[in-house]
Amino acid sequence: MDFDFSWLLLSLPAAFVLGWLASRFDIRQLKLENRQAPKAYFRGLNFLLNEQQDQAIDAFIEAVQNDPDTQELHFALGNLFRRRGEYQRAVRVHEHLLGRGDLSRADRERAQHALAQDFLRAGLLDRAEAALQKLEGTRYENESRLALLAIYERSREWAQAADVAQKLDDAEQASYSTRRAHHLCEQAAEQVAMGDATAAGALLRQAVALAPEAPRPAIDTATLQLRNGDPAQAFETLAALSERAPLALPLYAATLQQAAVGAQRGGDALALLQARYAQTPSIDVLEAIIALGGTPVRAEAAGDAPAEPRDGYIAHLARQPSLVAASRWLAGETFAHEQFHPQVQRALDQATRPLMRYRCAACGFEAHQYFWHCPGCQAWDSYPPRRVEEL
Repeated sequence: MDFDFSWLLLSLPAAFVLGWLASRFDIRQLKLENRQAPKAYFRGLNFLLNEQQDQAIDAFIEAVQNDPDTQELHFALGNLFRRRGEYQRAVRVHEHLLGRGDLSRADRERAQHALAQDFLRAGLLDRAEAALQKLEGTRYENESRLALLAIYERSREWAQAADVAQKLDDAEQASYSTRRAHHLCEQAAEQVAMGDATAAGALLRQAVALAPEAPRPAIDTATLQLRNGDPAQAFETLAALSERAPLALPLYAATLQQAAVGAQRGGDALALLQARYAQTPSIDVLEAIIALGGTPVRAEAAGDAPAEPRDGYIAHLARQPSLVAASRWLAGETFAHEQFHPQVQRALDQATRPLMRYRCAACGFEAHQYFWHCPGCQAWDSYPPRRVEEL
C-alpha cells in the first residue's frame, strides 16, 4: 500500500495553527495570573497600611497562591502572622521558605532569622536557641548573640551567658565587662550554695579584675570573706569600695558594720559611715551607725547631738522627712497609753513596709530584696541603691 503524502502536507498547517492557539492561551493565562498577583499584593498592602491585618493576611495568602515562588510575599505573610500572635502559622511559612532549594543565601539567612524570632515571641526558648545558633557567621550574628544572651540570662545558664558575652566583648561593638562580671558573681553564688568557697573566690577575683569599679564583685567578695571567718579582710575590701563607689554604700553598710565588729574596728567603721552619711543621708547607713552605737554626727562636731544612738532617727528626720525613721524611733518610745503601742506599731510597720522596697528604674518592678538583675525587665544594674522612700 502506497503512503499518501498529501495527508502529511495537510496536517502540518493544522498542527501549526493548534500550536499557535495553545501558546496564545498560555500567554493569556500567564498575563491573567500576573495581573491577579500584583492586585492581591497591593490590596494586602493597602489593608496593612490601614491596620486591617485580617484582610491583609487574606490578600497576601491569595497572592502567594497565585505566585508561590515569590519569597517576599512569604516573608510579609510570616511577619504578619507573628505580629498577630499566630506563631505556629508564622513558623510554617518560614520553615517552608527554608525548605526551598532555590532560595539564595541571603534569603535563607533572613528566613532563619525570622524563624528564630517566631520561636522567641512564642516563648519556645529551646527551639529559639537552636535557630539562633545557626546564625553564627551571618549578617545576623550580633543580633542573634544578643538574643542568645537574653535567653541564657533568663534561664540562669550563667556559663553559657558568659561565653556569649565574651564573644560580644571580643567583637568590640560595646563593652560587656560589667555584665560579664555579673555572670561570674552569679556563678560564684552557685558555688557558695554548693559549699565550694574556693571556686567561688576564684570566680570573684576574675569578676573584680573584669570590672574593678563595679560594686557587686567587691560586695560579694567581702560577704564571702566574712562567711569564711575573715572579717578584717572583709572590712578592708568594703572600706576600699567606699572610696570607689560611695553611692552604693547603702547596699553594703550592714555588711561593713558586721565586718567591723568582727575585726574590732568599730571606730574606723563609724567614722567612715558618719562621713558618708553627712554627704548623702540614707536610712541603711543610719541603721549601721546606730548598730555600732554611734550617732549620725561625729563626736567632735556633735554640739547638741542626740543623747543616745536611737535618737539618731530624730536627727535623720531633721534632714529629710521619713516615715521609716519615725516608725523606728516610735518603736522604742513609752507612751501614756502603752497598752495600745503594739497595735499602733504594727500599723506603722505595715505602712512603712512598701517604703523599704527597691524599685527598678527601667520597668518599675518593686522588691524588698535588692536585685542586680531585674526579674521584671531583665535589665542589669537598673535598681538605684536607695529605698523607695528615698527616691
